[in-house]
Amino acid sequence: MADSRYASLKKLTQYPLALARKRKVLFFVFSILFAFIMANMLSDSTFTQTQNQVLFLLFFAICLWVTEAIPPFSVGILIIGFLVLIMGQEDAKNAMKYLQTWSDSVIWLFLGGFFLAEAMKKTNLDSLLLKHLLPKFGKDPRNVLWGLMFITALMSMFMSNTATTAMMIATISPIFVNLDKKANLSRALLLGIPAAASIGGMGTIIGSPPNAIAVGALENAGYSVSFLEWMLIGTPIAFVLLYTFWRVLVIRYRIKEQAELQLDFITNIPESNSEEEKTQKWIVLAILSITLFCWLTSKWIGMPVAAAAGIPIVGLTMLGVLDGDDIRKLPWDTLMLVAGGLALGLAIEEQNIASHYVEKISHLNVGFVSLMILFVSCRFILHSFANHFA
Repeated sequence: MADSRYASLKKLTQYPLALARKRKVLFFVFSILFAFIMANMLSDSTFTQTQNQVLFLLFFAICLWVTEAIPPFSVGILIIGFLVLIMGQEDAKNAMKYLQTWSDSVIWLFLGGFFLAEAMKKTNLDSLLLKHLLPKFGKDPRNVLWGLMFITALMSMFMSNTATTAMMIATISPIFVNLDKKANLSRALLLGIPAAASIGGMGTIIGSPPNAIAVGALENAGYSVSFLEWMLIGTPIAFVLLYTFWRVLVIRYRIKEQAELQLDFITNIPESNSEEEKTQKWIVLAILSITLFCWLTSKWIGMPVAAAAGIPIVGLTMLGVLDGDDIRKLPWDTLMLVAGGLALGLAIEEQNIASHYVEKISHLNVGFVSLMILFVSCRFILHSFANHFA
């Protein structure tokens, strides 16, 4: 994936091709050995062969995601292929449920979000949102920083974090031209915008692929989380974290009230010239509004969120806003990754591996708070050097 750590590392270090290949092979072999050792260490005498194979797959996939020996989306495909192979040996019907994760409701929800995001980019609505919102925050450097972080977080709730960050950095590049590259505000912006995109992605189910994997895992366990329920919890937390990070940046980089910043570049963002462009913008706005309304009120109007995701998929293509070239630009690799994650979660649930270890942990007399601290600490350590999908 374009936003993977390995892809970023290649750009920063300019790895020779031969060295990169050797590195990938070594990491792949290491992942197999690591998964084999961990599966044998944690396997129980009561486990069947299939349970042991799923346990091996779990650690193998995690290690591949962490090391990025192969692209993250390839791991998703590998998971499904592995499960189809081991589950379909006795009865082909056993493998069907893992193939069906490609058409899971979470996948359709994400696909609808991708169509909306692509339409917003094509019609320049994302840049126009910045043009009309940023001036409302004033020209004080602290307020400009907050405004840019707020707008970034808002857009990343419905767009790719990477695409949102790239668009924002490119649009505000004139600020860096007017300021010294080492100016405190420049540093704060270059830290604040990517962080705001990541934080904003917490706010909705479609904001980030891990959210979709979590929802899919909850559905497999028998719990249903609606689009609105996620927002009611995720959005307040996201904006509290966003405000906290903004305050940290203001204090750390000593951003004080100074001379007003020149925001003339905002006026250079082009508006619609032709009637066709204006019409397309209104179509996208209308479809976006209808889709969001259906997602937020799905429980009351009786429309599943996956069905509501069909509104932008059908509407934007039928009305000519998106064409074949635009569809090919969609991040299909993300859907492959999510489908693989859903299949892995389903296999762990079906084989009672999760319940087995939960029962073991319950016998350790470890408090809930201690467990939460342990899991959050592990998550934080992994996220520091591994792809966040892992």
